[in-house]
Amino acid sequence: MHMNFFCDTKETMPLIAHNDLPTYKRLMDEGRSVLPQGRAVTQDIREMHIGLLNLMQDAALEATERQFFRLVGESNKIAQFYIHPFTLPEVERSAEAQAHIDRYYTTFDKVKTEGLDALIVTGLNASGPELSELPIWKPLIEVFDWAWENTTSTMTACLATHAVMEFRYGQKRQPLENKRWGVYKSRVRQRNHPIVEGMNTVFDVPHSRWNNISWEQFEAANMRILVNSHEGGVHCATSPDGFRLVCFQGHQEYDTVSLLKEFRRDAELYFKGERAVFPPYPDHYLSDDAQDLLDKWKAESLKAGEFLKFPEEELEPLIENTWRDSAKAIVGNWIGKVYQLTHMDRDKPFMDGVDPNNPLRIY
Repeated sequence: MHMNFFCDTKETMPLIAHNDLPTYKRLMDEGRSVLPQGRAVTQDIREMHIGLLNLMQDAALEATERQFFRLVGESNKIAQFYIHPFTLPEVERSAEAQAHIDRYYTTFDKVKTEGLDALIVTGLNASGPELSELPIWKPLIEVFDWAWENTTSTMTACLATHAVMEFRYGQKRQPLENKRWGVYKSRVRQRNHPIVEGMNTVFDVPHSRWNNISWEQFEAANMRILVNSHEGGVHCATSPDGFRLVCFQGHQEYDTVSLLKEFRRDAELYFKGERAVFPPYPDHYLSDDAQDLLDKWKAESLKAGEFLKFPEEELEPLIENTWRDSAKAIVGNWIGKVYQLTHMDRDKPFMDGVDPNNPLRIY
C-alpha cells in the first residue's frame, strides 16, 4: 500500500520543478500548479516519476514538452509529479535544439538506472509507411522493451502507437488517401474500463496524421479498443492485459491552436513551392467567424501570390477547445491507476500481488 498523503486543495496535483527547465517557468506564468523542489520535500505526498520520451522535431520539441507537462499537471490530484524528459540521439537536431536537450533533458541510460513509474512516448513527424527504416527504430524498440518490463504502464501517441503496433503485434500502419486532421466526435466503447470511467461517453479528439491503424488491425492484435470515431478512427486502445500499454492515435495533448499552427506551416510550404496544393482546413475545428477570417486571408494571399501576414492573434479567440476536459479525465484515470498499482520502489513495476497479465483484474 502507498503511504497516506496530504492533498493541498489550493495546489492540485503539482508538478515538481526539480531542475531549471524553462517549461516550469512558462507553466508558472500561466498560473499552473508547479512546486519548487524545496517545498515538495516538506509535503507528505507520494511522488511519481514519469518519463517523457520526446521524439518531436525541433520546431515542435518544446511545444510538445509543454503540452504533455500541462496535461499531466492538470489531470489528477493524487501525487507530486517528477517528469523526466529524454529523447533519442538518432533524431536529427539543430544546434539550438540540441543545446536545450543537453541542458534540460536526462538520458535513457539514467532513466534505466533510476527507474520510472510510467512512460509517455510522443509522436514523430515521419513520412512513408516503413517505420522500420527510420534511424530511431531499433533504439525505440529498446525503450519499449525496457518499459514493458520495468514500468507500470506506457502511454503512446500517434507514430509511437504505430511503431509499437508494428514491432510488438505485427500490425503495420497503412497510408491514408488524404491527411486525417481535424476534431472528431469519438465514442467510448468499453464503458466499464477504468481508463474511461466517469467520462462523457461521447467527446471530441484532435487528429493529425497521414497513416492509420484500423479497428480490424487493433482487434487482430487482441487490443482492447476503448474509444473510436467513425471519421477519426480508433483513438484509444490498450494491450490485451488492459493497462500495461495504452495507445492513442489522436492528439489529446494538443493546445487550442495546435491545428491552426499546422495549417499555417502547410500554407507556408505551399507558397514556398514545397507543397503542390493549398492545404484544406482541419475538419470540425474552425468556428464560422474563424473560417470567414481565414477565407479572407486565403483569398488575399492567393491573389498576391505570397504568404501574407497570418492572422493568428485574431483567429485564436475564435477557436473553441472541445477536447481538453476529456483529455484531462482520461490521463487522470491512467495516472490514478498507475498510482494504485505501482511499487514504492521505482525499480519494480507493480505492487506485490498484482498480476502483470491482468493488473486491473477486469479480464
